[in-house]
Amino acid sequence: MTRLGVAIGERVLDLSILARSGLLDEALPDAALVLSAPTLNAFLGRGRPAWRDLRRRISALLAAGNLELRDAGIAERALVPIGDVQLVLPLDVGDYVDFYSSREHASNLGKMLRPDGDPLLPNWRWLPVGYQSRSSSVVVSGTPIARPRGQTRDPGAQAPGFGPTRMLDFELEIAFITGEGPALGTPIALERASEHIFGVTLLNDWSARDVQAWEYQPLGPFLSKSFATSLAPWIVTLEALAPFRVAGPAQDQAPLPYLACEEAGNYDIGLSVELQTALMRGAGIFPQTISRTNFRGMYWSMAQQLAHLTSNGARIRPGDLCASGTISGSDPGSYGSLIELTWRGTRPLVLADGSTRTFLEDGDAIALRGSCDRRGAVHIGLGEVSGTIR
Repeated sequence: MTRLGVAIGERVLDLSILARSGLLDEALPDAALVLSAPTLNAFLGRGRPAWRDLRRRISALLAAGNLELRDAGIAERALVPIGDVQLVLPLDVGDYVDFYSSREHASNLGKMLRPDGDPLLPNWRWLPVGYQSRSSSVVVSGTPIARPRGQTRDPGAQAPGFGPTRMLDFELEIAFITGEGPALGTPIALERASEHIFGVTLLNDWSARDVQAWEYQPLGPFLSKSFATSLAPWIVTLEALAPFRVAGPAQDQAPLPYLACEEAGNYDIGLSVELQTALMRGAGIFPQTISRTNFRGMYWSMAQQLAHLTSNGARIRPGDLCASGTISGSDPGSYGSLIELTWRGTRPLVLADGSTRTFLEDGDAIALRGSCDRRGAVHIGLGEVSGTIR
């Protein structure tokens, strides 16, 4: 039976048990119905007041000295060791949009593709660029990733060929999950965007770079991205992230009024990428950290992304997924993809088992991790999103 849970240290709090006991009714009157569902979608549709009230009620139940769980004999049944839990996708993903909002990542790719021109295309500084991808290809962390096949064209070749990608890559991203939006034709104002964002999660936007290079003009990514996207099973609410809210980088020019905001809109989330080859696993060598970066440096914030996404009246629904785009920093050790870390394969990574990598090989495993830490604030973990290439 699939159930909703909250991570509490090394245990998972089974919300369906609490809901059926009536302990959550004061925060969510029909908790037994909403929280017994196999996904979060129904709860996402209740909106920010319900999200806030339920979080506060759960916090009160778990607070030191609170006897409600213990006296009702519920704690033993509702708190399950995390090792006994099989984690699945926390939501039925609706629409899936992937943005391109790291200036450093966009600049790096621009330098590779347009070495003699401006790395950033003229529109990039004016709007959060994005594209629609396939929600049916979103899989939970740990799902093996099949190497995709596609059309590619080698330099100098007269015609393309078809076969397995030779340039398989990961992309380190954070995604936000939406609740209910206004009616079709009604934009979401920037200052109200956070009312429609439930929380964030880790995401890996697997990419076939050679397929992408051949197909992306003139309409952008297509089959090079749609074969698989890995999502972490845990979603961290915006309320939990509030202590880690920070100002983003200064923008080159004042955005148009519908995207202009003086409030801090980014979040200080430390991120890392680990790679482990099949040979490393066989030799007992731990995964190797190949990148460390931070979400705080994104040029376009989540609020700006959502305001732009709905600016033409497009509608969002509970369970829509909006990814940040690759998160890269300013130095090579902080790049969020192999195409950057190896500079399109010209600077191979040397790994702990003595092998090198330009792009991912069969048997390679990638794990993306995230957490928030600040003096005086409670540590927040985003868990991990992982996948092994087969």
